[in-house]
Amino acid sequence: MNDTVENLLIRLAREDDVPALAAMFAADDIGGHGDTTDPSALPDYLAAFHAITASPNETLYVAELDGEVIGTFQTALLTKLVGRGALSMVIEAVQTRADMRGRGIGAIMIGQCIEDARRLGVKTVQLTSNMARLDAHRFYERLGFEKRHFGFSMKLK
Repeated sequence: MNDTVENLLIRLAREDDVPALAAMFAADDIGGHGDTTDPSALPDYLAAFHAITASPNETLYVAELDGEVIGTFQTALLTKLVGRGALSMVIEAVQTRADMRGRGIGAIMIGQCIEDARRLGVKTVQLTSNMARLDAHRFYERLGFEKRHFGFSMKLK
């Protein structure tokens, strides 16, 4: 196990983490979500943070190393009528800071999701990944995820 992995802390996100999270998303060339480090956007990020933390079914995490936020992920729990009320977990916004990739941080973050899901009695853990993220697809498959569904999305104005 390398030094980075041994000292990594996975914890709930705090409001003072929001600028670092926005910067991580803004640095993502593939995402295309319009994220920015422009200070005028901070109220939007804070509003989203407060909505997430107020939800009983959503959790936002960060991966911290030596006091710096270097990764993040979000989970949402869904109770579905299909599957006789099966509980599922959706993993969203998995991001490791570009200079920290390839060190096992993403695997630890996903492992935390799976551990939480098992503890909560979740039947299915699912995530989506941008079709252009081929390295991410291989990563998720190495962790045991299977391509089982074809997803669709629609941007609304």
